[in-house]
Amino acid sequence: MAKGNILVIALLCGAFALAAAGEQEPSGSAHPQRTEEERRALINRTVDNQQRDDALLDIYERIERVEKRKRAGDSDPIEINVYRAVPAGTGTDRIPLGPDAKPTDEAAYRRELEKLAHSLEWAAQSGRAQRDAYQKVAKKRRERNELIDAARTAFVYTWVADEPRGDRLLSKFRMEPNPGYRPTSRATSILTKVSGYLWIDEAEGELARVDCVTTDDISIGGFLAKVYKGSHFMQERYAIAPGVWLPSFSQYDFDGRKFFSSMAVHERTFYSHYRRIGPPKEALALIRAELSKAAGADADP
Repeated sequence: MAKGNILVIALLCGAFALAAAGEQEPSGSAHPQRTEEERRALINRTVDNQQRDDALLDIYERIERVEKRKRAGDSDPIEINVYRAVPAGTGTDRIPLGPDAKPTDEAAYRRELEKLAHSLEWAAQSGRAQRDAYQKVAKKRRERNELIDAARTAFVYTWVADEPRGDRLLSKFRMEPNPGYRPTSRATSILTKVSGYLWIDEAEGELARVDCVTTDDISIGGFLAKVYKGSHFMQERYAIAPGVWLPSFSQYDFDGRKFFSSMAVHERTFYSHYRRIGPPKEALALIRAELSKAAGADADP
């Protein structure tokens, strides 16, 4: 099973956990200082902000440090990869870096930047191929948003407590499958097998953390692959600019099988050095300027 198929479960957890808060709270579980109208206003604002933040990942580059482990509980990773992740219109270009998040080979790094510039140049054009590629991206986003909307009725949630994180105060909620929910597709059926917790920064109306687990085995691609019960996903999110909350850390612990072979994904990803690079036309200008500066430095005696 491709990694993208495995991690769709994690994406569902992160997106759906937030939307779960749209479901009715059990009697007696409401925040003691929040009315029903205030609660729903908070949830609606947070859902809107989450969708906006997801879209902003298309215009922010970042550094990603990916640590792979053999098992979930292992303290030391078996592999560490560091990338400069740059949105390139219809995808994200990941340029390898050294452990210190700097290029290990300047010539190789320049070649990667040149390839990125070509990708951005292509993405900035308006031909038929570009329109087709962007339509596929738009379709995936619509499907994700539709699933979030479906998740409003897939869960019930309970306010647990207010918890501090630094100088911020987060509201913690427990999310559980709604026994009355009836899935309308194979994708939405996954929602019946996820539970966990989410934390919302009420002052900003932003999802600050989500921590969820699969409560039953989940089949993917028909019955060709399966993610086992107990697979886990968590993510931390912080403000990286006014009104922009993006991931700082994600952890995936998924075990399962593909056909008759076992498989596992145990990864921790740290995100840092966010920078707004803009859509392809803007990003292309920045990358070309970076290449010109590097060429000028090489020419200096």
